[in-house]
Amino acid sequence: MNLPPWVRPALTRLRRELPRLRRPLLRLRRDLLFLASGLPLHAVTAALFFWVYTLLLDVLGPGTEAATLTLPIPVTLLVVAGYGLTEAQRWRFRTWCGADLPRQGRRNAKRQFGYHWLIGPLFGVLEALVLALLAAGLVAGTCLLWIWTLGWEWRVSHHGYSTQAAYISLAGLAVLAVVPALAAGVTRLELLVGRAVLGVSRSEQLLRRVEDLTESRAGAVDAADAERRRIERDLHDGAQQRLVALALNLGLAKATLTDLPPEARQVIDEAHREAKEAIEELGNLVRGLHPAVLDELGLDAALSGLAARAPLPVRLRTDLPERATPAVEGVAYFVVSEALNNVAKYADATRADVTVTRLGEILRVVIADDGVGGADPAGGSGLKGLAQRVRSVDGAFRISSPVGGPTIVTVELPCTP
Repeated sequence: MNLPPWVRPALTRLRRELPRLRRPLLRLRRDLLFLASGLPLHAVTAALFFWVYTLLLDVLGPGTEAATLTLPIPVTLLVVAGYGLTEAQRWRFRTWCGADLPRQGRRNAKRQFGYHWLIGPLFGVLEALVLALLAAGLVAGTCLLWIWTLGWEWRVSHHGYSTQAAYISLAGLAVLAVVPALAAGVTRLELLVGRAVLGVSRSEQLLRRVEDLTESRAGAVDAADAERRRIERDLHDGAQQRLVALALNLGLAKATLTDLPPEARQVIDEAHREAKEAIEELGNLVRGLHPAVLDELGLDAALSGLAARAPLPVRLRTDLPERATPAVEGVAYFVVSEALNNVAKYADATRADVTVTRLGEILRVVIADDGVGGADPAGGSGLKGLAQRVRSVDGAFRISSPVGGPTIVTVELPCTP
């Protein structure tokens, strides 16, 4: 088919512009459907208010018995609408705007009633205005088309109708050009107000955020504790058992192979000694990660073993009528272990006192020594690590260490899950 030379470039430009035009048209369709679906919802409360108003005028005026008996019906419907329309609005915002408002139920009743009783009718007026402008623009913009449906007698009797129809069509097209912006503006306004009134308030958002962070932190603490337990089991059942077997074999070789040269016997002796030292170091590492006795016998038994292995005299006093959660017991054990290591390395102390008591829902751990003092949490990572470990379970960490001593570390851990 032979086309004029100017047709092909025009068709090419049209194909390029169609995707760009499709997005505004889809947005306009979404906005108009959003407004059209909200108009009946907002008109419900307006109609109920008008019903209540007319009945009140009747009751306060002539005071007919029918009005008095009928008045509770629209009042009850208004209360029901305050809750029921919220679900309809949630569907409307989710379907056309992609905004998922939280389910309210009976929470925030004042905000729901305020939206449906006060704000909703105002939005209904705006929605009706935009839709009325759209209808008027469509009718006026197509004036030149539908006017030809009239009989020729009317056209003959009305001279100059074409000029008037042209002006009306231009006015209608101007109105249609304004409708997309008005529809988008009203939609954004409703979305903003709906999220603010029917959505989650700032305080509720912060509260939910705190709850989510608390749950995620508790999950991270539990996951870390479970990972330490797994590593402890793997080391105890794997590497430590292999080292024990190696030490037994070296000890057996040392006892049975008596005819070896002195150099070979010296190598076996050194290997045997290093194997036993490795077993001891690995055992200390395993106990530092998560001792098995802590799970089996509890915090009292685990701390007793820790005090017995300490390089300085430790007086342990415990008052634990019941066990705390595994995470809290693990933190308490870690705090006492690290504190005693610090005392042995830096405090130049002759003794240490460890007191562990449970007061209601609080596990209180106090570690005191008679060393030189001067411990500063800002001066090293050890005390900072203890404080961070305590805060991971919402605990409180305090230290008093004046120069010359004594040093007192106080830890309070919540026992509630």
